[in-house]
Amino acid sequence: MTQIEAARDNKITRKMEAVARAEGQHPALIRDRVLNGTVVIPSNIERDITNLCGIGTGLRTKVNANIGSSLGCEDIKSEIDKLACAIEFGSDTVMDLSTGKNLKKIRKLILEKSPVPVGTVPIYEIASKKMASKKEIGSITVDEILSCIEEQAREGVDFFTIHCGVTKNALKQLRNSNRLLDIVSRGGALISTWIVQTNKENPFYEYFDEIVRIAKKYDITLSLGDGMRPGCLNDATDRAQITELVTLGELARKARKESVQVMIEGPGHIPINQISRNVEMEKSLCDNAPFYVLGPIVTDIAPGYDHITSAIGGAIAASCGADFLCYVTPSEHLRLPTLDDVKEGVIATKIAAHAADIAKGIKGSQELDNAISRERKKRNWVKQIELSIDPKKAKQYRRSSESAPKNVCTMCDEYCPIKIYDDSTKKKDDVYHAIKEGL
Repeated sequence: MTQIEAARDNKITRKMEAVARAEGQHPALIRDRVLNGTVVIPSNIERDITNLCGIGTGLRTKVNANIGSSLGCEDIKSEIDKLACAIEFGSDTVMDLSTGKNLKKIRKLILEKSPVPVGTVPIYEIASKKMASKKEIGSITVDEILSCIEEQAREGVDFFTIHCGVTKNALKQLRNSNRLLDIVSRGGALISTWIVQTNKENPFYEYFDEIVRIAKKYDITLSLGDGMRPGCLNDATDRAQITELVTLGELARKARKESVQVMIEGPGHIPINQISRNVEMEKSLCDNAPFYVLGPIVTDIAPGYDHITSAIGGAIAASCGADFLCYVTPSEHLRLPTLDDVKEGVIATKIAAHAADIAKGIKGSQELDNAISRERKKRNWVKQIELSIDPKKAKQYRRSSESAPKNVCTMCDEYCPIKIYDDSTKKKDDVYHAIKEGL
């Protein structure tokens, strides 16, 4: 029984209860939102997840970290270290985007060691096998696609990115557009190559019913991929992107009808003034399905700082209703992320998600800020640091300013406004009590 089937029978599952506890919500609310498709709980029946999470309306904005090897960079230990780092700093899910060799071995280790939901992009493994044997992408068969999806499902993958919206019609819109960067999605590029080489419709679209059947069997959440996402600001919100989004909305309805959970992936590179419109379009066209966005990156000029450009966009997107932020690291567009890049990417995205949750009024979100503010008022450095998102880094900064008195920092020193006000208030209180006591 899938989560949607249970909800349809008015049942509250163990997974719904776990999400409700984590969110401080009533289990019936989670059940109802799973039923109407506005919340998903990525969790394959073949795998026990320690840290279940719900993604969608009224819940905390979730963060995903991408890890995985690439051809020429296949250090498996490094990817497992990145997994541990992502979890340490608060990633709610991870995706294994490995390409090249040893894909099954890497995925097996990630699934074994990850306490959070794990997602994959099946076309990567399918294409990697073809490239390794020097065969064209167009030689991929439907049987190979379905077999790969079924195999990963049996292994315990919790959610799949499926590039089912890169259709012949979407490619026609792309060719008639004025895009600067055409296709920047790996999955989108692979599917479009298959279509060009075979002159057939996208098999992930044409055989979507078969993919849904597999997803239902294992209660896997389908994340409908944005293969036509804009890769630069110039290309944002164009016909190719919107054509794909309309298709994803139609397929999402089909999947939910078959009791399969669905979320929608979104752009990409978007100017700040278009973010709200993009979120509104997804919610309208896809019946308020959870929206999973990459960034969005709000300017193209900052290679090396794209964890910042994406955090800006992510905070705005989530405050407008996006539900799930895929992190972007400082190495985006430049190289495979290092361990430090993963840490920086997760923290920047967690900050964006938290800032958005405050704006959305998510239950309990501002209490964290109030707690650290109370300790800041007391100038309790130890407690402030404990409550921070990265205590180790905060402690390093504090220790580097030990030349200042212990109750202030080197930014203001004796001119610390909190200290000045506290001291003046204390003196005023002392005078008041002295007069009151007749001293």
